[in-house]
Amino acid sequence: MAAAVIVSSSGVPAMAELNKFEADTRGEFGIGSAAQYGSADLSKTVHSNENFRRANFTSADMRESDFSGSTFNGAYLEKAVAYKANFSGADLSDTLMDRMVLNEANLTNAVLVRSVLTRSDLGGAKIEGADFSDAVIDLLQKQALCKYATGTNPLTGVDTRKSLGCGNSRRNAYGSPSSPLLSAPPQRLLGRDGFCDEKTGLCDVK
Repeated sequence: MAAAVIVSSSGVPAMAELNKFEADTRGEFGIGSAAQYGSADLSKTVHSNENFRRANFTSADMRESDFSGSTFNGAYLEKAVAYKANFSGADLSDTLMDRMVLNEANLTNAVLVRSVLTRSDLGGAKIEGADFSDAVIDLLQKQALCKYATGTNPLTGVDTRKSLGCGNSRRNAYGSPSSPLLSAPPQRLLGRDGFCDEKTGLCDVK
């Protein structure tokens, strides 16, 4: 059965007009949900203090671009390449950042609450003052960040090290949802995790 196509007074299919309207108003209710940048070349561009809420940046090239102060709540950034990109002061909460390249990216004072960073590379990223509360980060990546994490987020007031779960405590040692060591700790852990007694292999529960 053929679907009926509604044509507006301008002769343009109504759906096309609706899509254009959504894009022009930056999405549903004007909150940025229809912006599409999938696979786009955004390298070395300036998009500071913009609204990218629920936008799609899947596989986009964002290298050395300036997104400082911008809002990305609920945006999709999986597989995006953001080498040396500037996200300082940006709101990246509730974003999907799986397999994202963030080498040497500037995340100073950024909010990454509940963001998903599984299999993402943050090598050399600037994270002073960043808030990673409840973010999903691979255990080895989290441990690397904890080696130099400092500062307190000026917006949320949360300490960067605390938000990453740095330190030797039961919650912090197993707090990374992307780690194979989920929920309650087992009796023994491999020494590579760095939280256990070398002789017994048992973890110090505080």
